[in-house]
Amino acid sequence: MKWLFSPALKPFVILAGVSSLVLNMAMLVPSLYMLQLFDRVFSSRSLETLTMLSLLAVASLILMYLMDTARAASLYWAGKILDGRLGPLAIHKLIEDASRPHLKSNVHASRDVSLLRTFLTGNGIFSLFDAPWLPIYLIVIYLLHPLLGLCATVGALIYFVLALLNERLTRAPTEKMLLTSRTASRYIDAAVRNSEVVVGMGMEKGVVSRWNELNNQVQDDSARLSVTSARMGALVRALRSGMQVVMLAVGAWLVVAENVSPGIMVAGTILLSKAFQPVELLITGWKSLIEARGAWQRLSAQSESAQIEEPAMNLPKPQGRLDVERVVFGGSPTRPAFIKGISFSLQPGEMLGLIGPSASGKTTLARLILGIWKPQAGCVRLDAADTAQWPRHQLGPHIGYLPQDVELFSGTVAENIARMGNVDSEAVLLAAQQSNAHEMILRLPEGYETQIGEGGATLSGGQRQRIGLARALFGQPQFILLDEPNANLDREGEMALGSALASLKQRGATVVLIGHRPAMMAQTDKIAVLKDGQLEAFGPTQEILAKFSPVRPVETPTRTVAS
Repeated sequence: MKWLFSPALKPFVILAGVSSLVLNMAMLVPSLYMLQLFDRVFSSRSLETLTMLSLLAVASLILMYLMDTARAASLYWAGKILDGRLGPLAIHKLIEDASRPHLKSNVHASRDVSLLRTFLTGNGIFSLFDAPWLPIYLIVIYLLHPLLGLCATVGALIYFVLALLNERLTRAPTEKMLLTSRTASRYIDAAVRNSEVVVGMGMEKGVVSRWNELNNQVQDDSARLSVTSARMGALVRALRSGMQVVMLAVGAWLVVAENVSPGIMVAGTILLSKAFQPVELLITGWKSLIEARGAWQRLSAQSESAQIEEPAMNLPKPQGRLDVERVVFGGSPTRPAFIKGISFSLQPGEMLGLIGPSASGKTTLARLILGIWKPQAGCVRLDAADTAQWPRHQLGPHIGYLPQDVELFSGTVAENIARMGNVDSEAVLLAAQQSNAHEMILRLPEGYETQIGEGGATLSGGQRQRIGLARALFGQPQFILLDEPNANLDREGEMALGSALASLKQRGATVVLIGHRPAMMAQTDKIAVLKDGQLEAFGPTQEILAKFSPVRPVETPTRTVAS
């Protein structure tokens, strides 16, 4: 558990360790109190001795309470710091990985952070701190009588063997159960995200049946693990009871044969029980320890490459010059490229129409232009800076992006337009007005304060797209990329989009417009035609439209629009 001694947690872990030391020392007092009752009070019949010993015992109980509380508090703060440091990094890396093709990410990062935080405040971590003090208890038992100490040592060795056996028997089944559980969880998450498709096409039976198969596998793995853990737990509890019987029997023999104090027998048995209790909890709670270790390993792997560092120097606000230089991209090195050596340039203020048949690579090229994906060869530059290397928190405010599938977040309309940051009312209103969505937003039940629900569930497809356009224009970005911005618009929405494009052109923003309809391309300065991942044509709009309109290779059937 090296993660417990990371620099951020080390002071709290040391405090917890010191508290555990004092706590375990104080826990020796009740056994010694019992020994003194037999040796001193019963023989002397002195009430003054009983009173003093009782006061010392009460003081030790108060000390135990204070140390136990201090340990719990220090581990609570350690969990809070761990959550505050690892949580943002894990989610940052999760989002970053999810935006990249064919990159496996830890989709349960937030659960892993929560699991670690819970472990730091549970009984499992307390056992880790208490178990190392077992030798202290054994030494005290040896001081009571060497034979009792020998019996306790044999018991400790048996516990050690059982701990190793428990690790060997439960580690692989635990990891397998956790893996199948995460698989089932991911499957149901995907089913919920695609609920409209599932319900609309009557796929519920098949989806539920598939989930049931996965869940049955989880239950089978969990049952096998539970049986193994239950058997091991029963064996450990039986061993502790058996050791207590042995200690009592040996102690009784010493009292009868060796004429030692009966207090030794009682005190030794109590100390043995106290010594073995944390070890027993460790063995029976081994699953939580494995889960915490696995969570830390996954989070560490993510966090190492997710350090958010401020660059030494901020780049200036881009003017909008775009250079796509021999870009090649295939998703992964083992796959053939489906963007094949594309090159073109745009001057600041120019508007480019990017057209082509379905699966020609338009959306992929858009992601490469924005720097979301990194090309395998070549480079995309905005004002001479590589967009894939430009820190996202710097570049983002200068970029406006409307994806093909608009995704909004739970919150108000204003919060979504403000990109889920601080709501600047003037900037939000300006973005809404420039996108010609202002009047549409005012017609919503609570205007800009309307709660749109998860994913914009309370809005139509056209309303989501218009709010997404306002979000893309928030902050007056100099470079804007719109991927089929009229896909869900009605006539009113298309007129508003046309007016917004004219406003952007007048403002001097550089715009890349992806679409199929030639009418939407009339305002562009240049057109690029993609086919099979290659640039088939590039040039002035009228020239390209005149060349391709007779055969119309770039048009596809118009989607059904939704207002």
